[in-house]
Amino acid sequence: MHWQNWSGLESAEPRGVASPESATAVVEAVIAARDSRSTVKMVGTGHSFTGIATPGDVMLRPDRLTGIVAVDRGAMTVTAYAGTRLAVLNAELERLGLSLHNMGDIAEQTLAGAVSTGTHGTGGVAAGLAAQLTGFQLVSGTGALLDATREDNPELFELGRVGLGALGILTTVTFAVEPLFLLDAHEQPMTWDEALGAFDQMVEESHHCDMYWFPHTDRMLTKRNTRLDADVSEAEPVSRLRGWLDDELLSNTVFGALTSAANRVPAVIPRMNQVSARALSARTYSDVAHRVFTSPRRVVFREMEYAVPRAAGLDALREARRVVDASDWRISFPVEIRVAPADDVALSTAYRRDSFYLAFHTHHRSDWRTHTAYLDAMEAIMREHDGRPHWGKLHRRTAADLAPAYPRFEEFRALRDRLDPDRLFANDYLRRVLGE
Repeated sequence: MHWQNWSGLESAEPRGVASPESATAVVEAVIAARDSRSTVKMVGTGHSFTGIATPGDVMLRPDRLTGIVAVDRGAMTVTAYAGTRLAVLNAELERLGLSLHNMGDIAEQTLAGAVSTGTHGTGGVAAGLAAQLTGFQLVSGTGALLDATREDNPELFELGRVGLGALGILTTVTFAVEPLFLLDAHEQPMTWDEALGAFDQMVEESHHCDMYWFPHTDRMLTKRNTRLDADVSEAEPVSRLRGWLDDELLSNTVFGALTSAANRVPAVIPRMNQVSARALSARTYSDVAHRVFTSPRRVVFREMEYAVPRAAGLDALREARRVVDASDWRISFPVEIRVAPADDVALSTAYRRDSFYLAFHTHHRSDWRTHTAYLDAMEAIMREHDGRPHWGKLHRRTAADLAPAYPRFEEFRALRDRLDPDRLFANDYLRRVLGE
């Protein structure tokens, strides 16, 4: 079977494919792989841009490990199979009158893939999905089925919430949840100077805040979400027509057609960005949280994202713009800016520091030389500001230069040695970022 990730950058031809329906079936698959001295990897939906989930000898599919397993309203936790897509979990939680605290803007990932790569949103008490975990279950490389919480296997819990798929195969995850809540969303175009000048205040006054800068322009789109003390029946969502016009037609169909065409004539990109940015209009609405946090993303792109210390963020952004403005690159996708509070997840990009995220995108069919030069230059700036790369997005870092960025990196590698001594879960990406 041929496997390829969403962006088309990674592919594989595994020799065997299976769809385990239970944790027991996963254990059997792992033991079989160990006995045959082969590798085994559970893939998700392929939304990582890196090769973190690329399968080797045996590929396990998550399609039969889906759905909610348990709801504990006393503890306010929900346990789900790790192959469940985030969009499915969100819909089920809404039906139950519950919600995650925070999430990113794409909901197509499996829960295992999202937590294992450090997927995050912006703002809130916890931005990363892994920081909202209260427990998980995995199958180690020795075939052991392990449960991890703060009380049971606490070292595994502390080190393995962002586990990169290197410690084992997740079978279930347990999230802390909240009663379903509304977000008031305010989207507003601003000039570069207005947005940067008001950024700290917007972050302070909003529960969740992010911005998008359109390269080759002086324009920003700002998004601020604030929790409402109101019943969900009082939501005032975007009308169906406005939602289709803004989020489907303009943000996907038209944007996709324009950026695809611009690949053939890159000289038009600065003017295209200027027109697109000035065509943006303000809108305000309210809706249940996951409908505000997430958006459809149908235009295929490639992405690199770095987390720098919060205090260095705006300086890093200004330097990124200075380099783009001085170049002859033509970048059709906006740069996304988000923030996150510090967390205690060992391999989280926000581990023990408030963080400022910068995400750089290119169209999946853009000129490869421009794509490479642009991302290499942005990565150099991020590294100068003590940046940590998102594990599921493009970067060139290795174990040697990642170790100093994470205080518990060597502890993680030691735990990997114990849980996967035969490297059943290894692939080229994991060997690069963790070593052999």
